[in-house]
Amino acid sequence: MDAPIERPTTDFERKVHGLLGLPFDALDLDGAVDAIHAAASERRRCFLTTPNLNYVIACRSDAALRDSVLRSDLSVPDGMPLIWVARLLGIPLRQRVAGSSVMEALRHGDETRLSVYLFGGPDGVAAQACRIINARASGLACAGFHSPGFGSIAEMSTPEVLAAIDRSNADFLMVALPARKGQMWILDNLDRLRPPVVANLGAVVNFIAGTVVRAPERWQKLGLEWLWRIRQEPALWRRYAGDGMGFVRLLVTQVLPAVVAARFASRSGSPVDVARVSVVPRQDTRRIVLSGGWTSHNLAPMRRAFAESVASPTDVELDLAAVRSVDSACIGLWMLLRGHQEKVQRRLSLCLASTTVRRQLARCGAAYLLERPGATSPAKTITGSRPGR
Repeated sequence: MDAPIERPTTDFERKVHGLLGLPFDALDLDGAVDAIHAAASERRRCFLTTPNLNYVIACRSDAALRDSVLRSDLSVPDGMPLIWVARLLGIPLRQRVAGSSVMEALRHGDETRLSVYLFGGPDGVAAQACRIINARASGLACAGFHSPGFGSIAEMSTPEVLAAIDRSNADFLMVALPARKGQMWILDNLDRLRPPVVANLGAVVNFIAGTVVRAPERWQKLGLEWLWRIRQEPALWRRYAGDGMGFVRLLVTQVLPAVVAARFASRSGSPVDVARVSVVPRQDTRRIVLSGGWTSHNLAPMRRAFAESVASPTDVELDLAAVRSVDSACIGLWMLLRGHQEKVQRRLSLCLASTTVRRQLARCGAAYLLERPGATSPAKTITGSRPGR
């Protein structure tokens, strides 16, 4: 049996951007597939999340779900509305990277063959998907499956269940549970799971099994996959209606103000202050003092300071008193630091932020970074079982 997965740290070199409250890696589909293959070959943990508009809306009121995205090792946008907003804001997210597209690329790719274990889905669906994957030679081989039914997260996490997953020696554990339940199941069990790549991809197992047909590519590019899904599963209309109303509110309260602010800043032509960073060690705490203006072009010193400061678990304080401006890449990096501190169960405090920085965080949906540490709500026990994205 392969050696256990080395417990992950956080890669502060990731090119992430804060968008609508969540971090997203600036990767296209090929880049995401390459990252998965690299993690599998190196037996390095890669907790993949593929947030869509439903995630964005839900995370505004669900801190546990939001923190699961912050703690992921790779986060890619699964939704054309997210790509449209990114383009409007000048954020370099160029392509929707859906979980189903990732699986199809892995199945039909020319890279080293990966083994996948399917966990979740209605009775018989994972078994059918496994048979289809193994029916012909491809970039994936199914090493096993398990349909846990309608139980709680604890009932789905017995030693016998986890041992079966580990015995499969799979490279990729694909979870097929509802969004929140799947994310919470992964976080509860990640340290005990041997497969290096883990992702909750919801209804993807249904697409592979053929019990649900994915929308044609043209519908996907037009952002109409939700309408196709409603045609097949009419009960989804309530969720999509709620997401649509939430999206309109986000456009009015966050996106449009951010666009106006960006246009105003570009016209004013005000110079950006020189960015500086220093680390002040304290007992059981690292105080990182930032100053000036921070953008995607000058983040290297901040990345090094973060990596060095959290080399061993410690509380971190970001002193923002002298920070004049930040962009989506800087905020995305702060989100990674927040996620790392959640993983190691240590505090992150952002203090003395100016009014300008507070406004920029609010426009990015990241005002929660300023919340008092420990103010997040605990995960709830979920008993629903219907997979869906």
